[in-house]
Amino acid sequence: MYAFDYQRPQSVADAAKLGSSDNRYLAGGQSLIQSMRLRLASAEQLVDLGGIKELRGITVDGNGVTIGAMTTHAAVAGSAEVKKAIPGLAELAAHIGDPMVRSMGTIGGSIANSDPAACYPAAVLALGATIRTTRRTIAADDYFKGLFETALDDGELITAVTFPVPKQAAYVKYRQPASRFALVGVMVANGPQGVRCGVTGAKTHAYRCTEVEQALTKSFTVGALDGLELDAAEMNDDLHGSPRYRAAMVVVMARRAVEAATRS
Repeated sequence: MYAFDYQRPQSVADAAKLGSSDNRYLAGGQSLIQSMRLRLASAEQLVDLGGIKELRGITVDGNGVTIGAMTTHAAVAGSAEVKKAIPGLAELAAHIGDPMVRSMGTIGGSIANSDPAACYPAAVLALGATIRTTRRTIAADDYFKGLFETALDDGELITAVTFPVPKQAAYVKYRQPASRFALVGVMVANGPQGVRCGVTGAKTHAYRCTEVEQALTKSFTVGALDGLELDAAEMNDDLHGSPRYRAAMVVVMARRAVEAATRS
C-alpha cells in the first residue's frame, strides 16, 4: 500500500472542501482498501466519510425512497420502509456479498465505484433513480459511462440516491460463487417511467436492456420474453462465461425477475 494522508470530516461541507483529483473518498472501504493494499489504486489523501451522520438514513415520501450515501447494505435490507415501498430493492441489498460486506459496504460507495458486476447499478437503472451529489442531481441514464467510469467529476461527492416507487420490481442474479458478484444480474421494474430493465455483470458497466423493455412493455409477463435472443457482440468474455452465454443468461435472469415481480 502506498503512503497517504488521512482526513475524517464531520460534515458534508467539510468533506466537499477536501475533494480533488488527488484525493479519494472512503465510504465502506470494501473495494477501495483492497485495491490500495494490492497497489492497484492510490491517493495522496483519504477522506473518510464514516463520521458524517447526515449521509446516513432512509426517507420514504411522495418523491420515493431516498437513501443516504453512507447507508449500509444491511440497513437497506433490514429497513421495514424499504421492504414495504420497494421490496425488490431490499431483497437486492440482502444478497450483496457476505455479512461483513453488507455491514460495512454502502450504497454510495457501490455506485461511485461502479464495479461492472455490482448489484446496485442495476437497480439504479431499472428504477430510474436520481443520484444526488454535492453539486447537482444526475439521472440514472446519464450516470454510468464505462468500466469503473461514471458521470462524477473530480471531488464530487454522492450524498443520496432517490428511487421512485414502482408498481412491480424484482432483481435476480446468477452469482459468481467465489466473489458473490453478479455473473449476470437483472432488475425489471414497471413504474412511473414505464417498463425498465437494468443489467449488471454482462458488459463493461451496467446498462439498460431495451430489447427486454420493449417486450415487457407489450405485456409484463414471463411469456413476453419467449424466444428473445440478444446480440452477444458487446458482452463480457472471461473464464466464467462467454459472450453468448452471458447474452442468454440476461434473458434467463429477466424471466426470473419478471416472475418474482409479478408474484409479489
